[in-house]
Amino acid sequence: MRKFKTESKKLLDLMINSIYTNKEIFLRELISNASDAIDKLYFKSLTDRSVEIVKDDLDIRISFDKNARVITVSDNGIGMTKDELDKNLGTIAHSDSQAFKDENAENQGDDIDIIGQFGVGFYSAFMVASHVSVISRAYGSEEAWEWESDGIEGYTLEPAMRISHGTDVTLVLKPNDDDEDYDRFADEYELEGLIRRYSNYVRYPIKMNITHSRELPKPANAGDDYKPQYEQYTELETINSMVPIWKRNKNDVTEEEYNEFYKSDFRDFFDPQRVITLHAEGQLTYDALLFIPSHRPYDLYSKQYQKGLALYSSNVLIMEKCEELLPDYYNFVHGVVDSQDLSLNISRETLQHNGQLHAIARRVEKKIRAELVDMRDNAREEYEKFFENFGRGLKYGVYSSYGQDKEKLADLLLFYSAREKKMVTLDEYLSGAPEEQTAIYYAAGEQADRLAKLPVVNGVLARGFDVLLCTEDVDNFALDMLMDYQGKPLKNVSSSDLGLDTEDEKEAAKVIADENKALIEAMKEALGDKVTQVVVSTRIADAAACITTEGPLSLEMERILSSAPSKNEEYKTQRVLELNPAHPVFEVLKDAQAAGDSEKISSYADLLYNQALLMEGIPVEDPIAFAQEIAKLMV
Repeated sequence: MRKFKTESKKLLDLMINSIYTNKEIFLRELISNASDAIDKLYFKSLTDRSVEIVKDDLDIRISFDKNARVITVSDNGIGMTKDELDKNLGTIAHSDSQAFKDENAENQGDDIDIIGQFGVGFYSAFMVASHVSVISRAYGSEEAWEWESDGIEGYTLEPAMRISHGTDVTLVLKPNDDDEDYDRFADEYELEGLIRRYSNYVRYPIKMNITHSRELPKPANAGDDYKPQYEQYTELETINSMVPIWKRNKNDVTEEEYNEFYKSDFRDFFDPQRVITLHAEGQLTYDALLFIPSHRPYDLYSKQYQKGLALYSSNVLIMEKCEELLPDYYNFVHGVVDSQDLSLNISRETLQHNGQLHAIARRVEKKIRAELVDMRDNAREEYEKFFENFGRGLKYGVYSSYGQDKEKLADLLLFYSAREKKMVTLDEYLSGAPEEQTAIYYAAGEQADRLAKLPVVNGVLARGFDVLLCTEDVDNFALDMLMDYQGKPLKNVSSSDLGLDTEDEKEAAKVIADENKALIEAMKEALGDKVTQVVVSTRIADAAACITTEGPLSLEMERILSSAPSKNEEYKTQRVLELNPAHPVFEVLKDAQAAGDSEKISSYADLLYNQALLMEGIPVEDPIAFAQEIAKLMV
């Protein structure tokens, strides 16, 4: 027995437990090696006229014996000599494919695409196999050699028989244990599924005998009670489709083909809303095919939803959901990225620090944004449909990044305009604003029609300024994090200090407040710590009072945070009760103060406070007491 040229057991353990985290990818690796072997032979035929091969005869074959628990991957590629077997398989992590790729980099074209590292990929077989045999015959040689190993101590290298050039890799599966059912890998359905999942776009046919059923001919002497009889048979079939749709020229692919690929690969019943293609060459070469769904997945905002694009290396699947390729706010995008510059032998942990992958991700993000901008500007109805489905995620992107991504997202946001009665962008809002308007005003709550009736909203509208009505739970948080847009601060109309009062209005309010100082103090005392202050307001047109807030926490934020299923602290706004001095109720309050009726002032203060809360959609603290106070007014 020959010893491995490296510390085999330690390196194998490291590879199996760190580089590969999914046992089923062993088949992907062996098929990729077989594809490399065929590519090398094809390349040799292009550079050496003495090599005569028919490209259509080149293929990869998978066979299995369920009872013997054996799997074999065969190819009719270039094969290996005795010395090549010893060098490639005797040294773990040695890559003859990589060496070939490096040596012939300038001569490779579209027809040649060496996938990767033979050594490391080959040894993934020992994740599922207790014994591996490799019989190989090099092209042009009359000799075949067999390499055998249990992947622990070493290997043997002996003469063997093979009719023609190529390689057979045979795996004897490990015994089943509590963690893994290895029998499943010697199953026709499982193998076919793994081929379609990981190696569907390998450029050469991958063939396997597939079981079918057919009806037997009806016997001539069969009676009327004859029941059809069936027999099973196997037929050699090509499993993989070979040519990936993302590698084809987009002008040669129909809309129907894109739609069918999307629905099939991403398990959707509906056509996508948009298809995005991307091809790059240069320091990084890659293709991307992206889809914006036409509807929101039911689990999009659940913990179970996993974002990410399918990541391929030279048409071979590395992982189904590569999270690093998409920012969270584009988590709705489905698609594929395929780059020949990425290694197959890569773990999720390695991907997180892969500079090439991050460069691709940045380009993908820019492409998605450009598509959304085009939809927003040139297909507004379509964009509004998109935003209804996925706009919440864009808003959350502003909030969750603490505003760092606001430059990428702010102009994509839509909000309902109280004045225009339609969805508008922030740019559209500003384009309709008067020259003297110094801020962007918004109101946050659960329903647009209720928000439109709020005294604080109508007060701003009355001054000729539009108000954005925000009804999603993330809106207030996102706009608060956005802070400003195009140099205009964003202000919640429920803030106690909007800065809209003119000097004359401020002076008039001050005069009224001074004249009714005792009344205001009495109302503040009656409300206690429910409010931080009671003030006279000039911005309320048709209500007796309203509630506004001081500080960073708004009423809507308080409502949302307080309704969270688990919270470690109580969220409480600094509330201000604003009184409308032009409303008849204010005269009633003044009369009560003049008459020294402190009980009436206390009762009315509580009534005004609670009705202001109800207008904001906030439940009163004691609904029974509130109802009793209302009843007193009716008798």
